[in-house]
Amino acid sequence: MKVVWLPNAISFACLGVVLGRGGGAIGHMLLPFRLGLGGPIGSGHQFFPWIHIGDLAGILTHALETSRVHGILNGVAPASTTTNAEFARALGAALGRPAFIPVPTSVVQAIFGRERAIMLLEGQKVVPRRTLASGYRYSFPELGTALKEVVAS
Repeated sequence: MKVVWLPNAISFACLGVVLGRGGGAIGHMLLPFRLGLGGPIGSGHQFFPWIHIGDLAGILTHALETSRVHGILNGVAPASTTTNAEFARALGAALGRPAFIPVPTSVVQAIFGRERAIMLLEGQKVVPRRTLASGYRYSFPELGTALKEVVAS
């Protein structure tokens, strides 16, 4: 978990997987999914918090411009109960490709190492209660819409 401190005494306790064009997590996922080889990581039952890069920038701007926003915010989309399997299906759908081939736990551990693999294999349910209570309105609250925008050419 990474904490980011901002000038108005605001910090992010948890950032979800940031979805944006040109790299990041999506950059690593696109090729296998475009080839029809994508699927859930491990069991796929683990929570998979995410946020569109536009909303992450929007939350930062909102927090800096709104004097009543103080404390810790979670930088995740309101669809916080998304599982890794749901994410894989949504990414496959956004690309018009199937997404049913799971990535085995042993492969994830070999690629990322045991400690980093834990984050991917166990997941974490994160709810943006304070972010929502602050009045921020998400541009991409739903996963399907966010992924379609990210993978659009």
